[in-house]
Amino acid sequence: MSSADVLIRPALPADVRAIRSLVEPYADRRILLAKEWVGYYEAVQEFLVAEVDGVVVGCGALHVMWDDLAEIRTLAVDASVRGKRVGHALLDGLMARARSLGLGRLFCLTFEVDFFVGHGFHEIEGTPVTPDVYAELLRSHDDGVAEFLDLARVKPNTLGNTRMLIEL
Repeated sequence: MSSADVLIRPALPADVRAIRSLVEPYADRRILLAKEWVGYYEAVQEFLVAEVDGVVVGCGALHVMWDDLAEIRTLAVDASVRGKRVGHALLDGLMARARSLGLGRLFCLTFEVDFFVGHGFHEIEGTPVTPDVYAELLRSHDDGVAEFLDLARVKPNTLGNTRMLIEL
């Protein structure tokens, strides 16, 4: 399989079952946050999927957090295609989507530091927003935003993760 064999496209509601099955093994190991079915359907427009021969083998989401900032989240690849650059193609697609939206920065919280460094991300400390924006983000009910803000209620899911950022 070459990168030419991988189709990166926006996710459709019909892809939600495949997305959830891709995420489950990572969520079971506390690498990704699990979602309820409704959460995947509500967020389907944030996702890109990677397809090989008509089968969804990867997914990733771009969650806009503020006027210049979004989070790369829920990046998952089926074990059968790991090491075949599917994750790279998804991340490139998500970064292109961020640029098309006029975003200037992307955040991620990850165990895969080398992967993200290879795409220009760097480790950060703290939360890279102003106090005013931080206060606004506190109003979000989204667990990913809580991870970004480093709130205590998500600590069990984030222990050992590295906070990373890229300027686009």
